[in-house]
Amino acid sequence: MTGNFERIAAQALGEGRTYLMEHESKRILMDAGLETTGAHLASSADDAVRVANQLGYPVVLKVLSKDVVHKSDAGGVRLNLQDADAVRSAYHEIESIFRERGMIGVSVQRMASPGIEVIIGVTRDPTFGPVLMFGLGGVFVEILRDVSFRSIPISEEDAESMIREIRGYPLLRGYRGISGDIDAIKSVLLRISDLVEKHSIIKEMDLNPVFIYPRGYTIADARIILDISSPASAADTAPSSGAAGLRGLFYPQSIAVIGASNTKGKLGWNVFYNLLSHGYKGRLYPVNPNASEVQGVRAYPSIKDVPEAVDVAIVLVPASLTPQVVQDCCAAGVKYVVVESAGFAELGDEGKRIERELLSIVRRHGCRLLGPNCSGIINTNCGVVESIGVVDELNRGNVGLIAQAGVYAAGYLWGLRKVLDFGIIATIGNKLDLNETDMLEAIGMDENIDVVCMYLEDVKGGRRFIDVAREVSRRKPVVVLKTGRTEAGKRAVSSHTASLAGNDEIYSSVFRQAGLIRARDNDHMFALARAFSKQPLPANDGVFVISYAGSLGVAAADAISMNGMRLAELSPELKDELRRVLPKYVSGMNPVDFTFDQTPDQVRRTIEIAVKSEDVGSFIVVMQTEMLGAYIDTLRSIDYMGRPILAVVASKEFVIDDTIKMERAGIPVYSTPEQAAEVLGAMWMYRKERGWQEQMRH
Repeated sequence: MTGNFERIAAQALGEGRTYLMEHESKRILMDAGLETTGAHLASSADDAVRVANQLGYPVVLKVLSKDVVHKSDAGGVRLNLQDADAVRSAYHEIESIFRERGMIGVSVQRMASPGIEVIIGVTRDPTFGPVLMFGLGGVFVEILRDVSFRSIPISEEDAESMIREIRGYPLLRGYRGISGDIDAIKSVLLRISDLVEKHSIIKEMDLNPVFIYPRGYTIADARIILDISSPASAADTAPSSGAAGLRGLFYPQSIAVIGASNTKGKLGWNVFYNLLSHGYKGRLYPVNPNASEVQGVRAYPSIKDVPEAVDVAIVLVPASLTPQVVQDCCAAGVKYVVVESAGFAELGDEGKRIERELLSIVRRHGCRLLGPNCSGIINTNCGVVESIGVVDELNRGNVGLIAQAGVYAAGYLWGLRKVLDFGIIATIGNKLDLNETDMLEAIGMDENIDVVCMYLEDVKGGRRFIDVAREVSRRKPVVVLKTGRTEAGKRAVSSHTASLAGNDEIYSSVFRQAGLIRARDNDHMFALARAFSKQPLPANDGVFVISYAGSLGVAAADAISMNGMRLAELSPELKDELRRVLPKYVSGMNPVDFTFDQTPDQVRRTIEIAVKSEDVGSFIVVMQTEMLGAYIDTLRSIDYMGRPILAVVASKEFVIDDTIKMERAGIPVYSTPEQAAEVLGAMWMYRKERGWQEQMRH
């Protein structure tokens, strides 16, 4: 804290209050270069009249009290006072109400000219630290909750997107002669972000209302709450070895399995069998004090007896034994320890004590630990399969999956491997040391991965997560499924902003800030992953639809529009060319409806004409379920000139073999036109946002 801020905050805290009165709050804002209506302290009616005469009429009087936070709700505000008599009368009215409630006087300020009313605020989130809020005021915030959030500090790009994403944005942009100075709003948001970043003692802030004019703005009311605990940054305090530093975890040259077993069905048998059966080419060292060999490979009684310092040690012993085993691993020079055993913090105080001991050991030795209570790493690019469940044959893939729950990952891997090729699956369990941000940073840099999926229950080290996620999402799409959507965030009655900042709203806003795509559920996440991993991004927002039924074509057209895209328009020349290959009863040029007479050859010729149009950025093809198999080779053989194609097959689960073949041919299959359009819209939005971000940076 420096200057007036330090003095004002110290005085408030010295008086035993964390609430700054309006004249104090506005002094701090004005020092930060922000425009306000001012707030002059008057301790008597005569003082109030004197200040009002100096300011000029009309003026506003607001109670100043150490005990009153919400002045308007308590009846402590008098607006539009036109002369000295009105000021004197208003002062006495306020005094009669608040004389016994800590009143020290009133704030006299000029009456703000009417404008577009907005609210700007700050609250603190336990995960992401200080969070900035913006929205239109009045009914928009009170009833519609039309607000946006971003984690502080924000960039100019963040400020722009905060303003654009509220539903009331068209009013600011200009509507029926009303408009707001968007550059001025951005300036306010950036200055508030800078103020809060400099002064971590600011816990909450409400600027409400802020009047926005065609040119400029003024802050009419301000409230700041201090945090006597001086909160630390939300950045992760755990050491980060960087993406390159974790490569040995994902591409190890040697692996030891501590607890490897010859007894089929035991976890130690499963893990070692997976490494053998999936062709891991590195050096394998089973550790078992009661066996001379495990599954045909020489075994060692202890990690200390292994003849080299291995890259990765997988630990499969009871929780109570893990501290000594991890200590032995660190002493033996192991770089990464993967604790797949359960029975830790998830089971109570004793498990938490063991976790603290484990963390102390690895921090002391500079080793990194994954887990505990996880299912390790799968990397199909080098045959690493550390799963505690037996895993069938896997194809090499370009999809990364980060999951807190190992069972979750295993369950989806079993079925999805038929239609989706995973490159890396990282399960993080209790994330005692390595967490989702470390995994994202490493997988985001992996040249074999084109799209990343994340299943999260919570996030550690919020600010670092944002920074890493934003960097990764600029290179490749990251799709996140966050559970616990209905969990209420911590709310402080003192702040309007805090009451609006629910846990889920903050997560959604932070994901947008970082450029992540939020999935509703598992089906949605993997529907997106199948398209992003198999198809290019749309060339533009124009979609060409081919259908065998008019109703499905109409449904596709509606869904395309609802997802921010449009039907592509062919040139007159291409329309003439298309008419020559379409049956005479087909009149529509987009959607093209073949009315139950659709054949693979008709679809092929239609696509080959449409793909010549620069206005066609992508394709949706709706096919008859019973004929799906006949389309596979035809659709696979077409040159789409870098445009994505998504297939729609109603009741596809009843032709699952052909659906799998189509997916293996690289064409994602969806059950409805709405699903396909939603996925295509997300792909287009990702491309558009990435391009807009590049433009903002330059």
